[in-house]
Amino acid sequence: MENKITIRTIREMKGRQRIAMLTAHDYPSALYAERAGAQIVLVGDSLGQVVLGYETTVPVTMEEMLHHTRAAGRGCSRALLVADMPFGSYQAGPSQAFDNACRFLKETPAHSVKLEGGVTVAETIRHLVSGGIPVMGHVGLTPQSVYQMGGYRIQGRGEEGLRALMDDARAVQDAGAYSVVLEGIPSEAARKVTEELDIPTIGIGAGPHCDGQVLVSNDLLGLYDRFIPKFVKRYALMGEEMERAFRQFVEEVTEGTFPDEEHSYE
Repeated sequence: MENKITIRTIREMKGRQRIAMLTAHDYPSALYAERAGAQIVLVGDSLGQVVLGYETTVPVTMEEMLHHTRAAGRGCSRALLVADMPFGSYQAGPSQAFDNACRFLKETPAHSVKLEGGVTVAETIRHLVSGGIPVMGHVGLTPQSVYQMGGYRIQGRGEEGLRALMDDARAVQDAGAYSVVLEGIPSEAARKVTEELDIPTIGIGAGPHCDGQVLVSNDLLGLYDRFIPKFVKRYALMGEEMERAFRQFVEEVTEGTFPDEEHSYE
């Protein structure tokens, strides 16, 4: 087996090789993401929408994230496994964040945590890193703040928006994060941030100039159809194929053609 990917591996990829990150919320999705060559497997709180059926990521709990991180970890042996810290698990301050981040590292196979925010969470990131917990940052459009932002709005537009975005990205880097996700920002803004930072940037809805890219696997596979963002490319339509297979099963059971002799014991 190839060498285990670590945060050092990810740092050293900046400017040398594009980083591919995929979300996974269970054993099979993590297994196949790693087999496909993804360097990072993220157990994202996006599971709230694409797996658990919530309207936003806000309701996701620590227990739900721990459960799914353990499941994904069983299918992930080489890639860097990163767990999202859910809303309410770190906003109270560094002490709360450290306690919950420790749970991920102690109770799951995760090697790192990810949390949203820039300047406002820099102290928290610094506290986690100083305590030995690797942190991936996340700036720009931060889904856990959807109510505060008044919806999923593109960030970093205009001079003031770009300045705020840059301040957030620098704060995350200076606090010790080894990489940062840039979400929902103009391509040119992402290019400027990527050139400014020494740590890798991983884009989602941030254009082609980042050091890496991430998509939610259920979006990529066509398994979630409530909302399809502009930045999502569907590489498969597995939801339609799933429905076709289920429909055929129902029809064959109804008609009495399943199970047949081939699928029965003598």
